[in-house]
This record gives sequence, structure tokens and C-alpha cells, in this order.
Amino acid sequence: MYQINPDDKHLVEEFRAKPIGHHSADLQKLLNVFRGAEMAEKYVLVCTKPHEEWTLAQFSGGRGDRIRLLRNQVFHSIHEAEWEVFKLRWHKYTGENLDD
Repeated sequence: MYQINPDDKHLVEEFRAKPIGHHSADLQKLLNVFRGAEMAEKYVLVCTKPHEEWTLAQFSGGRGDRIRLLRNQVFHSIHEAEWEVFKLRWHKYTGENLDD
């Protein structure tokens, strides 16, 4: 299984430059780890206005449980929303905060 290395900053920059679309093999491995995490407390995006607004949310537990919308975390760009989730997941796995 792929091990996330906080020294792989080039992957952070690659994601920041292009959060949506085709990614390099190494970045895709990192994203697979992020996206395959346990559901409990996992950060996700909810489209609250189609093509216009996304709200950060967290799963509360297991399958079928409600998600908790973080109403103070609303984005009007899918790229900025994806970047926020990436930063949160990076911190979870590396303990390191990423700058904007």
C-alpha cells in the first residue's frame, strides 16, 4: 500500500494546480489513500447549489448515518472546495498544515 510522505511536496503542488481531471500515477496513489479512508469523520463536499456552491461536510459514523454540514465552510469554486478537502486530508495523514 502507498505510504504518504510529507516530503512529496511536488504532489501537493500538482493537486493545487489541477484538482480535477487526470493526475500523475503518484498523485493518484495519494488520492486513493485519502479517498479510501474510513468513513467516520471523513471530510467530503456536498453540492448545495448545483454548479454554484459546495459545502464542507463530515461523515458522522457508519453507513446510513447522517453527514454533518459545516455551514461556515461554503465555497463558490469547486477548485477551492477540493483544495480545502485536500489540505484537511493531508493534515490527517502527515500532521502538517498546508498554506493557501
